[in-house]
Amino acid sequence: MAEKLKAVLFDLDGTLIDTEKFYQIVWPKTVEHFGYEMTKEQVLQLRSLGRPFAPERFKQWYGEGFDYAAAREYRKGLFEELMAKEGLNTKPGAKEILEYLKKNGIMCSTATATDEERTTRFLTKVGLFEYFDKICCATQVKFGKPAPDLYEFACNELGLSPDQCIAVEDAPNGVKSAHDAGLRVIYIPDTHDDEAEVSGLYYKKCNSLLDLISIIEELK
Repeated sequence: MAEKLKAVLFDLDGTLIDTEKFYQIVWPKTVEHFGYEMTKEQVLQLRSLGRPFAPERFKQWYGEGFDYAAAREYRKGLFEELMAKEGLNTKPGAKEILEYLKKNGIMCSTATATDEERTTRFLTKVGLFEYFDKICCATQVKFGKPAPDLYEFACNELGLSPDQCIAVEDAPNGVKSAHDAGLRVIYIPDTHDDEAEVSGLYYKKCNSLLDLISIIEELK
């Protein structure tokens, strides 16, 4: 029998905040700046992809000489410019679900590929930071998504076992990470539905964060 739900662990980009669309613009521009081309399919593969997998993927695509660190810094600059221009928004239902969790005494944490500084800044900017018990990022573990390390780390930080938590994810790398760490995964597709890649790996599939309430009611 599964443990009662004690915490919800959230991916950030494309799950809580509407930023995945920015990455799909700035990654191709970044790669072009360095003299290469990137397809839409390649951009989709990068969602939540962490170290060391992201640098390895770029070397597979563009050769051993590709400077991933320099490209990532350039991409961060483009991202900040685009965010300043377009604004930073939450995904529908983000504040409502976090309010619900707080009122029901259910803890929450991030489990994101975004670093701690930017995670804290973005959540503060959209008014969500106060709801989180822990900020957990892939920069705090050796292996990022799709490895299970980040979700294992987040559960440990909360003092809970994986079966006391659920994960909320929008893309395959995150779904695989949470599933392999032993969490039940709620899959909410963002810009692209990767059903073929994640079939059999998630507990429930939803259309929006608001759909989580009925699932949590069943589990708590």
